[in-house]
Amino acid sequence: QVQLVESGGGLVQPGGSLRLSCAVSGSIFSIAMGWYRQAPGKQRELVATITSGGVTNYQDSVKGRFTISRDNAKNTVYLQMNSLKPEDTAVYYCNKGRPDYWRWGQGTQVTVSS
Repeated sequence: QVQLVESGGGLVQPGGSLRLSCAVSGSIFSIAMGWYRQAPGKQRELVATITSGGVTNYQDSVKGRFTISRDNAKNTVYLQMNSLKPEDTAVYYCNKGRPDYWRWGQGTQVTVSS
C-alpha cells in the first residue's frame, strides 16, 4: 500500500550532475531509507543508505560523488549525483534501507553518455 515515486532522472554527459527524488506515500520517520540501481542485464544493487538519524553509507563506487539525504517532513529522500560516469547508467529506485522492502516503484532512468 505504500507507494514510491522516483523522479529526476534523465540523460546527462559524463561529469554531469542529477538530483533524484523519492516521494513516499507515508511517513518515513524512524525508517532507514536507501537508493538502489539496476543496470541492463544486472542485479539490483544498493547504492546508498541513510538512517532515520541521518547517518549515511555508500557503495564504494559512488562514495565521494553521491550524497543521500532525507526530508522527513516531506516524506522524501534525495540522491545528489555528481561527477557522473557511464557506469552509473541504470534505473534508480528507492525503498527501505533494510530488506523488509515495500513494493518497488517504477524507478527513474539515469543515462550517462556523451
